[in-house]
Amino acid sequence: MINFLEKGVLFFRKEVLIMEKGKVFTSEAVSEGHPDKVCDQISDAILMECLKVDKGAHVACEVMIGENKVIIGGEVTMNGSVDYAKIAKGVLKEIGYNSYEDGFDTDNAEYEILIKEQSSDIYNAVNKKEICAGDQGIIFGYACDETKNYMPLTLEIANKILLVATRKRKSKEFKWAKPDMKSQVSIEYGDINRIDTVLVSIQHSEDFIEEEFRKYIKEEIVEEVLNEYDLKKDDYRLIINPSGRFVIGGPRGDFGLTGRKIIVDTYGGRGRHGGGAFSGKDPTKVDRSAAYYARYVAKNIVASGLAKECEIQVGYAIGMCDPVSLNVFTYNTGIVSDIEICKMVKEMFDFRPGNIIKELDLLNINYRECARGGHFGKENMDFPYERLDRVKEIKKYFNL
Repeated sequence: MINFLEKGVLFFRKEVLIMEKGKVFTSEAVSEGHPDKVCDQISDAILMECLKVDKGAHVACEVMIGENKVIIGGEVTMNGSVDYAKIAKGVLKEIGYNSYEDGFDTDNAEYEILIKEQSSDIYNAVNKKEICAGDQGIIFGYACDETKNYMPLTLEIANKILLVATRKRKSKEFKWAKPDMKSQVSIEYGDINRIDTVLVSIQHSEDFIEEEFRKYIKEEIVEEVLNEYDLKKDDYRLIINPSGRFVIGGPRGDFGLTGRKIIVDTYGGRGRHGGGAFSGKDPTKVDRSAAYYARYVAKNIVASGLAKECEIQVGYAIGMCDPVSLNVFTYNTGIVSDIEICKMVKEMFDFRPGNIIKELDLLNINYRECARGGHFGKENMDFPYERLDRVKEIKKYFNL
């Protein structure tokens, strides 16, 4: 890759990220009952309770779960207190973990709390006259025009399959199903995109009837979702529970940990990722707040017609309010140069953490809901970072 310097701005020869004809791309998703996602939801439920008690709470909450134990650790500084074990139990029961056979016995589990206060060095770096970044980090936001929600098609379908399966499990319509589920969707891109492979793994009860179970997944879940899209799907491959039996699942089958599903949480492998997880972090942590804002900016750029896909990268230093860097990549899909778009972003959008928290109202959103089914592209949920309220300004800037 060759570096260039133009008007003092370092940029890279663009590589095409948008899917070319004939290429097959795959994204995966996990359900709310997956052990890692369980931990994410507990972490975010704790964050929400802390913010209810004290809007100025500083929270970095990590959870580990396995067999018959939940460990809740991290740093919390707040005026007041919350019942960490009670919050965790509420999340687990809502998901459907009510017995060892389901994957976790919530009422009879052990809950160990290892919460301490945030380091005074970090606290003092963040809490200045203006809210500053809680840590250094590189953050990415992404959007593309493949779906009406400006999300990659593979990830949207993978998530939707599990959301439908979970809804039908909870309504008892999908008998035998248990909370732990995974999906994976591969699409061959072309003039009309073609479903290549759909992989679904769903935990089930001991007494399931395999043939009926597989038939239900194919007809009432997978094909119900695929029929919402204009796709070639006559010859796709459907793989269901390739490991065979999937009775032992949830935290009984695998240990879970907060922050291990960062690609599932974002764009399914499209675009890049800075490495920071979201869940359990209050919005002074730019891993979360700046990633939401970068998505917001990228989505409004694509929706304005400036590019078919857009990726924003921003870098921060702990204790500093202004980003140390900002860049835009449209991967040869922009109608103007990336340098021009980046100039517009710097003029129109304010990436200081204090502004992001205020502009996106990040002290009052449903973080628990973010932690299941992906943080971006949610239908029928008014997350502020998904709004398209800057499109007119962007068009006016470029006289579109």
